[in-house]
Amino acid sequence: MAIEARKREGEAANSLIYRFNRKVQQSGLVKETRKRTFTTRTANKTKRRASALYRIEKRSEMAKVKKYGHK
Repeated sequence: MAIEARKREGEAANSLIYRFNRKVQQSGLVKETRKRTFTTRTANKTKRRASALYRIEKRSEMAKVKKYGHK
């Protein structure tokens, strides 16, 4: 994927850089690169379930605390 911006006649260097940066942002290249920087392994089914149950339990605890007016 090549992104290019050629200098127009009478165009300042700053506006060329601005145009190029905008093209890069719109292409999603930066977002994709940052996403690929760190790869994570997928957790196994047991760990995902345990994590989900923990989140549900914590959410209900926080709701109970909020109901009774504590912080």
